[in-house]
Amino acid sequence: MRHNKSGRSLGRNSSHRSAMLRNMVTSLLNHEKITTTDIRAKELRKLAEKMITLGKRGDVHARRQALEVIRERKIVAKLFDMIGPRYKDRPGGYTRIIKLGYRAGDNTPLSQIELVEEEFTAKPSKKVAVAAPVAAPAPAPVAAPAAPAEEPSEA
Repeated sequence: MRHNKSGRSLGRNSSHRSAMLRNMVTSLLNHEKITTTDIRAKELRKLAEKMITLGKRGDVHARRQALEVIRERKIVAKLFDMIGPRYKDRPGGYTRIIKLGYRAGDNTPLSQIELVEEEFTAKPSKKVAVAAPVAAPAPAPVAAPAAPAEEPSEA
């Protein structure tokens, strides 16, 4: 049984998989969009969202946690100086996966994963208001009855 084994193995052992995802998140943060397979993009999204959340926090501890995954200081500096502040008001959902079609060689579904660019606008919160008594609508004006039609007289 496969209990408590979340995540996809991607056909690799654990060290190869973590190294591949580390390289992919570094490339994603550097170029802000990459093309990969659907399944890899879905796994990459988890790690990328966590890294951007660390970038939003912006403290030294978060920077050191990001350096454990992203080994390039230049990319971590970009994450904390440019990417993190860009998403400071967005509560998650920093990436978008766009399906591209199928790869020619092995018919694998391809996707493009990219960082979301548009500004986030918060939806207005739904406040439960106390129901005020509704005033009865004004009665519609009654039209005057039409004059009865004249009956033809017998001649």
